[in-house]
Amino acid sequence: MKQLADKTILITGGTGSFGKAMVNKLLETDVVEIRIFSRDELKQELMRIDYREPRLKFYIGDVRDRDSVDNVMKGVDYVFHAAALKQVPSCEFFPIQAVYTNILGGHNVIESAFAYKIKTIVCLSTDKAAYPINAMGMTKALLEKVAQAAARTPTRNDTVVCCVRYGNVMCSRGSVIPLFIDQIKKGLPLTVTVPEMTRFLLPLRDSVDLVLFAFTNANPGDLFVKKAAACTIIDLAQAIKNLFKSNVETKIIGVRHGEKLYETLVTKEELRRAEDMGDYYRISLDDRNLNYNLYFTEGDEKDTQIDGYHSHNTQRLGVEAVEELLLSLPYVQNELKGYLAL
Repeated sequence: MKQLADKTILITGGTGSFGKAMVNKLLETDVVEIRIFSRDELKQELMRIDYREPRLKFYIGDVRDRDSVDNVMKGVDYVFHAAALKQVPSCEFFPIQAVYTNILGGHNVIESAFAYKIKTIVCLSTDKAAYPINAMGMTKALLEKVAQAAARTPTRNDTVVCCVRYGNVMCSRGSVIPLFIDQIKKGLPLTVTVPEMTRFLLPLRDSVDLVLFAFTNANPGDLFVKKAAACTIIDLAQAIKNLFKSNVETKIIGVRHGEKLYETLVTKEELRRAEDMGDYYRISLDDRNLNYNLYFTEGDEKDTQIDGYHSHNTQRLGVEAVEELLLSLPYVQNELKGYLAL
């Protein structure tokens, strides 16, 4: 964190869950300025009122608009690029909007970072980019490719561009834990898709740690993944019911449009060349060039039977362990305090 002293940091999409968590972490350091860049003036105003912090500066703009990106980029040292369309259904119904924001918007941020000689830019991606089956995942996968292509350009290595990939953050807006808690409060059945469906359990604090780890350790074009435990959706629902002392019904509704049975964070193709760094995987840039011999005649002798890293084969938590993890989350603590006081 000493590396951040006296530096100016830009967070695109900075009014979201990740942005706020990163701001909290950065305010513990000696950063001179944190720029929040987004298009939602109401969220910026609420954040401004909530923090009342002179080091926070707010910029209205859109990653789709290169001029507004250039305007906020001037004088910045490091960039955390979190702006995106993240809701799977929205991207399914309006895929071209996901293209504009997630791919072209990411391209604008990366190109602007190179133009203004930013030291490091970390782009946030998602598990849905691994074997993508929906528009959101497809656009995020292409964002990763855009970042890697930029990193592959030799004349640009003064700016380190890298990516991180993680699954749904626990208690983030639109995720299942707030949904289950809201259903319990209203006395409604918990709507479980498929009982054996698994999901990684990543607290927001761990997503911040992942981004900072990438920021500290990245070479141009690296992709970082944090290892995490997982659980089945039915065990997650039961753990929440136990904590809230609820006996509401659990209703099985089936797989929703664009969903997978399990989350993949590292594909088997990527895992063959990944570096195990303890709590993290580093997938280095595939630095082959357009010499097609490297693709068609030389090949790769590494094990082709290796599996990927996904929520079906990672550490599996039972109901009690999930309860313990949930109790460590500020959101759940606050919701429990209000609910049990009634």
